Amino acid sequence: MTVGSPKIVAVTAPHGINPNIPHSARVYDYWLGGKDNFEADRRVAEQTMTAVPGIRESARNNRAFLGRAVRHLTDLGVRQFLDLGTGIPSQGNTHEVAQAQAPESRVVYVDNDPIVMAHARALLTSTPEGRTAYIEADVREPRSILEHPDVLATLDFTRPIGLVMVAILMHIPDADDPERLVKTYAQALPSGSYLVLSHLTLDLVSPRVAEDYLKATRPQAMHRTPRTGEQITRYFDGFDLLEPGLVAVSKWHDEPLFPEEAAWMYAGVGRKP
Repeated sequence: MTVGSPKIVAVTAPHGINPNIPHSARVYDYWLGGKDNFEADRRVAEQTMTAVPGIRESARNNRAFLGRAVRHLTDLGVRQFLDLGTGIPSQGNTHEVAQAQAPESRVVYVDNDPIVMAHARALLTSTPEGRTAYIEADVREPRSILEHPDVLATLDFTRPIGLVMVAILMHIPDADDPERLVKTYAQALPSGSYLVLSHLTLDLVSPRVAEDYLKATRPQAMHRTPRTGEQITRYFDGFDLLEPGLVAVSKWHDEPLFPEEAAWMYAGVGRKP
């Protein structure tokens, strides 16, 4: 498949949004071929693509991993998903994948970008049998999410839930203790729940390419923290990793959408005993 550059369409910034400050969801949207991004987002995206060959393909493989993981959990009987750091709606959103196989599935989307929420409310329409909800909240404040009335009205915390943390923890610095955040969410999940997680890493590229990445991204306003496989595996404490374990995102169940010259993401799915 040949991937061309995304078509650029002017986007008007909603009230309260500074279009001059790049946002991870909008940079990701650009990499996925979307149009809901601003010049600042496109500049960061292009700078990163120039310095980091394969980063856009890795983002698209990451999106494909989300779909495979959600289908897998739906096959295992999961009918509820809490999707943290939703991102701007694209093809193969969590509820679309789940409800295609189990129309009664329920999904809550969480993001802290008003643009994401505006598109979510307009586009992420549930099946009549299921339900979707969308809340604007900060992933770093788990109690505000876990105790949110819309979350409690949509999800039953006595039944298994798929906690989706795809490409979100890399935007949380060590100072905010991402391990503690994952543990807080995990403690709220009942037995039989799952954690779906992917994360930026430099483990899978050469030292030279890793250094090029760090040089390219240090000056950027948008924060990203690559972590090692050992660090990322710790997020699964309390979960049993499903086969094939923690692997390059394109290798989880071996269905890469785009061949990668360099793999930038680890991915895994774990089950809470």
